[in-house]
Amino acid sequence: MRSLGRKSIQASLQPRDLMAEKRLKGVWTAQVVTLFPEAFPGTLGLSLTGRALKDGLWQLETVPLREFGDGKHRNVDDTPAGGGAGMVLRPDVMASALDAAQSRLPGAPLLYLSPRGKPFTQARARALAEGPGMTLICGRFEGLDQRVIDAYEVEEVSLGDFVLTGGEIAAQALIDASVRLIPRVLGNQESVEEESFSHGLLEHPQYTKPAVWNGRAIPEILLSGHHAKITDWQRVQAERLTKERRPDLWRAYLRAQNRDPDEDQEL
Repeated sequence: MRSLGRKSIQASLQPRDLMAEKRLKGVWTAQVVTLFPEAFPGTLGLSLTGRALKDGLWQLETVPLREFGDGKHRNVDDTPAGGGAGMVLRPDVMASALDAAQSRLPGAPLLYLSPRGKPFTQARARALAEGPGMTLICGRFEGLDQRVIDAYEVEEVSLGDFVLTGGEIAAQALIDASVRLIPRVLGNQESVEEESFSHGLLEHPQYTKPAVWNGRAIPEILLSGHHAKITDWQRVQAERLTKERRPDLWRAYLRAQNRDPDEDQEL
């Protein structure tokens, strides 16, 4: 029987279809060493990053770690030396995966998502966006054998003082932060210059229509049309928020402005 008054719907593009089967020469590339390649592209396949991925402004590849596993069962981990709970990713297995990754993307930095790593920043994202791409290692279990980190000079990076079950979610966040800085990925490149951390400050508050909502009005200055005064207001608000919420950023901002942080008695 045919249902009347309804249209049939078919998916036109599966998420993983966005990922490169053939390498595009000279295109910024994110390569991910992971036990769960099916986790990608994930949210990277949506919105602006997904459109840019489809348009070939960047490309995404996975290196399935299990394919380099040892023995019949493709083991990738073993018990920690010295005892302790959990398992540790084996150095020989990871080395084989990294050798394959580096042969496909030579010269790209190797980054390992780790809570003990150096905090990832907007400046680091910008530097990565200006390069050829990057290879990310997604940890699992109790982490990765230190010998691999040392031998391959892997850069450990952290998204914050918390622990995830694996590096895949963190890898997507890091890739997103970098990809959006690639020219033409964002429709309005000026928005990149105005957002948080671009000038060492948190971003000022944002408002839109309606002018009054639930008894709360948009600040009059933003509706004045006086662009110089609006810019001054936004700067003051950004400084206030940064000072209140991120004293560490505020001190760094003052030093960059050749101002002595110790003179600010409120810190």
